[in-house]
Amino acid sequence: MAPHAPGGAGAPARAVEERDAGGAGTAPAAVSQPAAASRPGAAEVTWLALVLLTLGALTGCGAPAFGAGAAPPTGAAPADALRVAPPLAEARRILHVLNRVGFGPRPGDVERVRAVGLEAWIDRQLHPETIDDRATERALAELASIRLSIPEALREYPRPDPGLREKVQNGEMTRAEMMETYPPEKRPFRIAAELQAAKTLRAVESERQLQEVMVDFWFNHFNVFAEKGDVRWYVAAYERDVIRPNALGRFPDLVRASARHPAMLFYLDNWLSARPGFTVPVGPNKGRKAGLNENYARELMELHTLGVDGGYTQTDVTEVARAFTGWSIDRPQVEGRFVFRPRMHDTGEKVVLGHRIPAGGGQDDGERVLEILTHHPATARFIATKLVRRFVADTPPPALVARVAATYLKTEGDIRAMLRAIFSSPEFYGEDAYRAKVKKPFEFVASAVRALGATVDAQAAFGLARASAEIGEPLYQAQPPTGYPDRAEAWVTSGALLARMNFALALASGRYPRVTVDPGALVAGADPRSPDAVLDRLLAVLVAGQTSAETRAVLAAQLTNPEITRLSPDDRGPANTDVAKLAALVLGSPEFQRR
Repeated sequence: MAPHAPGGAGAPARAVEERDAGGAGTAPAAVSQPAAASRPGAAEVTWLALVLLTLGALTGCGAPAFGAGAAPPTGAAPADALRVAPPLAEARRILHVLNRVGFGPRPGDVERVRAVGLEAWIDRQLHPETIDDRATERALAELASIRLSIPEALREYPRPDPGLREKVQNGEMTRAEMMETYPPEKRPFRIAAELQAAKTLRAVESERQLQEVMVDFWFNHFNVFAEKGDVRWYVAAYERDVIRPNALGRFPDLVRASARHPAMLFYLDNWLSARPGFTVPVGPNKGRKAGLNENYARELMELHTLGVDGGYTQTDVTEVARAFTGWSIDRPQVEGRFVFRPRMHDTGEKVVLGHRIPAGGGQDDGERVLEILTHHPATARFIATKLVRRFVADTPPPALVARVAATYLKTEGDIRAMLRAIFSSPEFYGEDAYRAKVKKPFEFVASAVRALGATVDAQAAFGLARASAEIGEPLYQAQPPTGYPDRAEAWVTSGALLARMNFALALASGRYPRVTVDPGALVAGADPRSPDAVLDRLLAVLVAGQTSAETRAVLAAQLTNPEITRLSPDDRGPANTDVAKLAALVLGSPEFQRR
């Protein structure tokens, strides 16, 4: 069963390309169920059986993961029926850390971590500045837009000229001439496309794995939609200058940096928010009456700090919005930098969560609000809950949340200290946390590439970013301020799992340009004439040999499939196992879909 053809090297994720370049786009072919009138072949039956098995296993995610030393699911054989014994406790802890603290292990990573010691490895990850990552930086060099300032991005990637299309339509200019005048590599969509590629390359190749996990986590927490107006020119600088430097720093600094950045100001419309009665004095909107906009104030409290149950009222939302009037953007289409406009600011007294902010404070009104919110106990609980959900379980253990929240308050929001509290907790290493999280699409893509030991360059990363979009998570494309969900139920459907298997087969078969996969290296030492030996080796490499009896049975059923053994029914020669197809099946298993 063939997967859809992956995007070519240099192709940006489809969601970005269609909106900006005006391309029609082609929906990828999906693995489909056989028609009722047709008789399914062995391969189709196995694919569908594995999808159904995985769907059933993952919809119960949050319970102990079978194959991990915990109780098997209903109908599964007991743990002692596992074909390969579970690893030692130490190896299981290392695997757990590699899957949670990073984007999954590469071949040999368990041994490398064991050599330096698990605690020492975690400590280095908490201090990424101590890790040499120059190889990744060299690979990123050709993605020029990720290093541009906002004014440079606005100049280098100009807005589309609607007159060009009119000239083509009325014959004044050929399409080739238009492409030469306004080449695709200089169109604004390229900024997001290169940022997607950079994110993917870093997740796969960077030695600073925790840094990349936290950049992903905090961008999602302080989400901006890269396709909203001028945000497309601001988004790369937003991640580079706001999220990345503060990902392991202090939470109040992260909130403050996001509040002042043009990407957030534009995305949540605060740059237009003004005191009652304000009239725009100059520009194309001269004479237009502006008013109070509460979008940023509401999301600042509900999503960035206190949480939806944080004890604030609608009155607090209005007061916070008043405090941030005048926080704006200087010439959004030329400079794109933060500016405070006193004439737009509401100068009156404000009261936020019982704290009085005297009249006449100007820009400091907003700064005072940020101080109040980031030091509030509700913020400590909310941030602790989200971190524990990301690293431990969809339903965060209350005792651990309480300890992490206490660490937040004690350290004034030190992110590194909170992570250390999580990584040293018994809840983090508990059997019920092992493989208890379902991988989001981007996590699945990155972990699959790493597990196969594939090599990737910047051009290859474009196709992999497209794959993340095609299986459900287009990077930087979450439209609501909530970002992408971090719970299993949002990602586990039969259609989503079929899309993941399409990707796995294309990846393992070497169909992604410039992504180099060596299936033979994965099964080194296994007799290629023995499909059973090859499968055992793949299970050992990709899922540490830990599978339920049900998963093993579904995979073993494929070993008689001529597409796997490459035998015709009357072939008398030795088998030559198709490692790529078997590897794709293992990547589609419930055990690999969990982290």
